[in-house]
Amino acid sequence: MEDYSQELLAQVLAPNYRPAKPRQLAKKLNVPEHRLREFKRLIKQLVKSGKLAYADKHRIVPPTRGAPLDGAKKKHKPADGHITGVFRRNQAGFGFVRPAGTLPGQGREQDIYIGAEAARDAASGDVVLVRLLQGGGGGRSRGVRGAIVEVIERETHQFVGTYFERGGSGWVQVDGTLFARSIFVGDPGAKNAQPDDKVVFEMVRFPTHTHDGEGVITEVLGSRGAPGVDTLSIIREYNLTEEFSADVLEAARAEADAFDETNLADRLDLTEETIITIDPVDARDFDDAISLRREPNGHWLLGVHIADVSHFVRPRSPLDRAAYDRGTSVYLPDRVVPMLPEIISNGLASLQPDRVRYTKTAFLEFTAEGVPVASQFHSAAIRSKRRFTYEEIDDYLADPAAWRSKLTPQVNELLARMHKLAMILRRRRTERGSLELSIDEIKVDLDKHGRVVGAHKVVNTESHQIIEEFMLAANEAVAERLAEAGWPFLRRVHHSPDPRKLQALGEFVAALGFETENLQSRFELQQLLNKVAGQPQQHAVNYAVLRSLQRAVYSPEEEGHYALASDCYCHFTSPIRRYPDLTIHRLIDALLTGQKPRNDFSELAVLGEHCSEREQQAEEAERELTRIKLLNYLSERVGLELEAIITGVEQYGLFAQGIELPAEGLIHVTSLADDFYQYDRRTHTLAGRRAGNQFRLGDRVRVVVAQVDVDRRELDFRLVERRERAEPRGGDSRRNDASKRRPKSSRVSKSSGDGEAAKKRRAPRAETGGAGASRPRKKKRR
Repeated sequence: MEDYSQELLAQVLAPNYRPAKPRQLAKKLNVPEHRLREFKRLIKQLVKSGKLAYADKHRIVPPTRGAPLDGAKKKHKPADGHITGVFRRNQAGFGFVRPAGTLPGQGREQDIYIGAEAARDAASGDVVLVRLLQGGGGGRSRGVRGAIVEVIERETHQFVGTYFERGGSGWVQVDGTLFARSIFVGDPGAKNAQPDDKVVFEMVRFPTHTHDGEGVITEVLGSRGAPGVDTLSIIREYNLTEEFSADVLEAARAEADAFDETNLADRLDLTEETIITIDPVDARDFDDAISLRREPNGHWLLGVHIADVSHFVRPRSPLDRAAYDRGTSVYLPDRVVPMLPEIISNGLASLQPDRVRYTKTAFLEFTAEGVPVASQFHSAAIRSKRRFTYEEIDDYLADPAAWRSKLTPQVNELLARMHKLAMILRRRRTERGSLELSIDEIKVDLDKHGRVVGAHKVVNTESHQIIEEFMLAANEAVAERLAEAGWPFLRRVHHSPDPRKLQALGEFVAALGFETENLQSRFELQQLLNKVAGQPQQHAVNYAVLRSLQRAVYSPEEEGHYALASDCYCHFTSPIRRYPDLTIHRLIDALLTGQKPRNDFSELAVLGEHCSEREQQAEEAERELTRIKLLNYLSERVGLELEAIITGVEQYGLFAQGIELPAEGLIHVTSLADDFYQYDRRTHTLAGRRAGNQFRLGDRVRVVVAQVDVDRRELDFRLVERRERAEPRGGDSRRNDASKRRPKSSRVSKSSGDGEAAKKRRAPRAETGGAGASRPRKKKRR
């Protein structure tokens, strides 16, 4: 909706503006009816970014009349005592509102507590108007309380759950813990639903603490536990759009009909160059290719050739509308929900071997030592000479001589050069302060019915590192070129960690026996990670560092990427499956043609937030479906023992994740019957009264599967024994000082503290030099 942001802001911020509802504003700005949904989403994004605000009766007002622009500075005290924000409800009924305009990375102290009786019928994710109550002031930690006045915009009316019948009526227990009570859905057998079916329903009346919710079944997905039903449930729950509309498919077919690979007008012809692709064995969308040669002066000339998706997906076209709305391809464990129709993603744009394909090409020149000295960009055409898999490249690197007879001399020489340069670039990146975490990535293995049959460790081998380094270099070079042009663009921003989190990290590692000077320095942080490599404390420190990092986002802010130690960074290399990359390609087009793009900072801020939300939604959908599949697997294996790592420590218990099977479950503190435990937030420990009896983040334990609730998505472990402890160096297993300070209550329980014990911890995710930093690993398309 980039063509309406300026007009909308001008309308609302005008001196004579009178508050109006979204539909009234759309009418004033001549927004077509079929784009009304997009227009409302644009308003929501502008409210979230603090540029607009909601008032009573869902009217739109300038931020000074509603939510403050900067919640941290204004403490959420507008003149009328009302704010807007996003509500998150706890399963116990109460919740918290994150005020609009809260900056990324700001802590939970900005949140407003909403009691169950004051939450009305708001559900998690809803945008709400809140009236501040007397006696609060300064954030969650100081007791700011509020009451919801109005639900301004629902996150969704569509929910998924398990159908059952009771008292002659139909009911649905919603999946997860979003609603504590079942939802009434009318007469039994609606839509021919049978007990234990997974169904989709539309909420007609949201539940409150005094009355039940009411809904209408709209779709029956199939019997609970049947093959494929779990995937459909997640697709519906997260409102992922599987099918493309008729006009989008027609537009894709039209592009296929118009494509002429012999027409290379205005393109650099690279079809005779030695260029290859390296991808997973099951990939079908090849969006990057590589060339590399040594110049007479000893310099390297790296060619990074990226599928020219912008040639086929033009601004404001049906294809662009679909790509914008999806924001990203979603890689679920057993299928892919693509951002673009496969005619484009797996056909016209894919850099298939021996086919002429259009690219946006970046030529990057480096000295022999890997110092970047120049870059050039072109619209080009290539013909890939060979498609490699990562496994083949690893095999080649292990024994190059065995491959000589299988490859042309040009390809043999290219592979050797690629490996040498990539390792040089990797070493330089590490030297400049780029972080490298050591946390194993485990992927589940599925059978043809989508059921878990095992799991395997994903190893970041040198073949992956080669592509990773080249993609990072291209992303950085493109960002620097756009910055030189003075144009705002969507950067990949990774803010520095909150100093308070770094302070807590320093205290944690000090308790482990590691002395550090200043963890605000990336070099000191990486030195710490190097110190613990191979030590018993490695897991503990790496998990603690990960928890201290912020999430990387898309934004036009002139900020760098902390974990990559890059002052200027963007995503350029995956336009087939990431919308931000497509916007960067369009700016490269503008550079090459000498046109000045219509690039407004405010519009880009809204677009960045939209793409960041879509990315987070995709990650959550993948994570939840993986969790469901693992829970289904373990539901038939109660009593199974697993080696696990403690990934989270809370006052109510320990979270542990299997080492060979990546299922995360809770060891509740009440099941630790051998002692009375106290939670120490500073050192991430549960410490017992007995000397040395404590559990710490990163400890290795053996657990048994005690209870599985697939519908609530909960897994309970019971401790069998400790395996390896992340204790202080030198073997000092004595309690820390905090363990001597006993609370008056004898045992820490789920209900102690601030009442948030039921919340499941989610580790923050940030690009830290792994695969996520350059291009997401592709999954098999089914």
